[in-house]
Amino acid sequence: MATRQIRRLLIANRGEIAIRIARTARDRGISCVGVYSDADSTSLHLDSMDVAMALGGETAAESYLRIDAIVEAAVANGCDAVHPGYGFLAENAEAARAVEAAGLMWVGPTAEQIELLGDKVAAKRAAEESGVPTTPIIEVAADGSTPADVSMPALVKAAAGGGGRGMRIVREGDDLAAAIESASREAAAAFGDATVFIEPYIEQGRHIEVQIVGDGEGEVLHFGERDCSVQRRNQKVIEEAPAVGLPDDVRAALHVGATRLARHVNYRGAGTVEFLVGHDGTITFLEVNTRLQVEHPVTEAVTGVDLVGLQFDVASGAGLGLTQDAISLCGHAVELRLVAEDPSSGWMPSTGVITAFDVPGNVRVDSGIRPGSVVTTNYDSLLAKIIVTGADRQTALAVAADAMRRADIGGVRTNADSLVAILTDDVFVEGGVDTGYLDRQPHVLQGVRPETADIDAHLVAVVLDRVAANRRADQRWGFAPSGWRNLSTRGQRITMVESGGDAPVEYEVEYRLLGGDTWEFLLGPWPKADDDGALDPDDRPRSVVRRCGDAIEIDGRRTSPNVSRLGESWRVSGWSGRTEWHELPRFAEHDADLAGSGPVAPLPGTVIDVRVSDGDSVEADQVLMVIEAMKMEHQITTPSAATVTTVRFSVGDRVDMGDLLVELEIGGQDS
Repeated sequence: MATRQIRRLLIANRGEIAIRIARTARDRGISCVGVYSDADSTSLHLDSMDVAMALGGETAAESYLRIDAIVEAAVANGCDAVHPGYGFLAENAEAARAVEAAGLMWVGPTAEQIELLGDKVAAKRAAEESGVPTTPIIEVAADGSTPADVSMPALVKAAAGGGGRGMRIVREGDDLAAAIESASREAAAAFGDATVFIEPYIEQGRHIEVQIVGDGEGEVLHFGERDCSVQRRNQKVIEEAPAVGLPDDVRAALHVGATRLARHVNYRGAGTVEFLVGHDGTITFLEVNTRLQVEHPVTEAVTGVDLVGLQFDVASGAGLGLTQDAISLCGHAVELRLVAEDPSSGWMPSTGVITAFDVPGNVRVDSGIRPGSVVTTNYDSLLAKIIVTGADRQTALAVAADAMRRADIGGVRTNADSLVAILTDDVFVEGGVDTGYLDRQPHVLQGVRPETADIDAHLVAVVLDRVAANRRADQRWGFAPSGWRNLSTRGQRITMVESGGDAPVEYEVEYRLLGGDTWEFLLGPWPKADDDGALDPDDRPRSVVRRCGDAIEIDGRRTSPNVSRLGESWRVSGWSGRTEWHELPRFAEHDADLAGSGPVAPLPGTVIDVRVSDGDSVEADQVLMVIEAMKMEHQITTPSAATVTTVRFSVGDRVDMGDLLVELEIGGQDS
């Protein structure tokens, strides 16, 4: 193959992967052209580009999925090649054809390979031809009709795309039709192809994938395997390399199967062959991802190979420059996906402005955010990937857990607490968990609770942050804290509520400034008057608190909790865990109508399904509407039996958080 030099590269993506690709490009002296949507006009990835071209639009369909705009930007800026990253156009055969038709290099497989392997039905047939074990499939008719005699449990799966989109586990036959409809709708929105199929669902299987790179001329190398079994909603949370506890013969069979399939189709570029491995060692082929994976850094960490650099080499015709014998694994690597979601609330996405972002320690952070970045529902919820390498798995897990304990992430809710809980959970640490791990260990989704002393420190930190904020807002008395009173025997009193743990807990706090940065805090119930009006002795513990830069010292014990404001609440992180607080109003509200007259939107998003009409009678927990945000569907249900008064939104409408979606009448009263 003739070689062509890449001098200027268009990166057809956003966020952390665009930054990652640009890093290797710069190491090779390749200048970078970026693209961005209107929603990404201040995105961090633009800082890594020499030139950035506006695509317009807010959504992916209006911007990053526009093949014509991508090719036009590449040609106009004198690019030699286009790298699609992952997601968006990475597995789009038409994009590959359009780029090459314009005389540019496509940094990825051929269009024919994308079509073949991107169709999961065709990929399974190719795997069978290669001698790779597969499960039987049942094709679904174009009209979505339910096939007969489907054994349970079953998996409804999108024929195109990846990333866990368009997949539904079905355990009861009565649920199959709804699962086909939902998966098909999601697949059409995500990949432009509503085709789905059905295959047996393998319980308690481990999700193992093999990283391969082919030169397009018959040579294919593998770079070991990754374990991606910790998943929620079929989307990965933690990935590791190598997979722990795999028998040597199973590991070897995975490597051989992956390379055999790739050679069968004369694969070009980087790709991933995914398998399910049963507890008995049985291997079942899942699919091929014809792109760079989100979790590729763990493979880079244990092999020392720059996979993006190999992609450039193959695309330019330089070949692999490696042999299989030259690839060896050293140590253990783990990748954590930090997402703007709340695991304790059903992985509800969180939006807002990032107020702080710092992950300390000897870790690699691949991220597309910084303080000031706006997290919206236009794209997925991934904030950052934290990659940790250790001499062994125990060390890697310990360092990763410590990094997440100390991470300071402000402005949105994240899964940081849950990541710590998983990394320190005995079942996970033992190794070899399967894809049902989170379902069987739901307690890890609640995160790790700090010790009592650290909860007190968090409380004090919140109170001082509140004082500082109030003082900044009130400039009339610069010498005194907000709420200051000329009475030395009484301090300020507030009630704070900590929402973590099994149930919210109220903490009564009294505090006063002693002078400088020194305070007195009294924690615990306020003294109450007896029936005769006499006060009980105030025997609450008194603590001397000093502000020491970023640290807080309580009775000589110094810690450094990170405090961030999140709407009307505070989030505090520290070495022993995180807490969330809000202030209890001094005077209670008595407006019975504050809750509105029906379910409201839990977050901004787009209505993709409406299941009821005006005048319908609905049962408790019945689905009224489905909203899509951050590439996930969220069902809106009724709290009890009711009559639908007014459906306020239609399919395709955008909704904001707090919007009243459906007006209901319960028991003759609007509710």
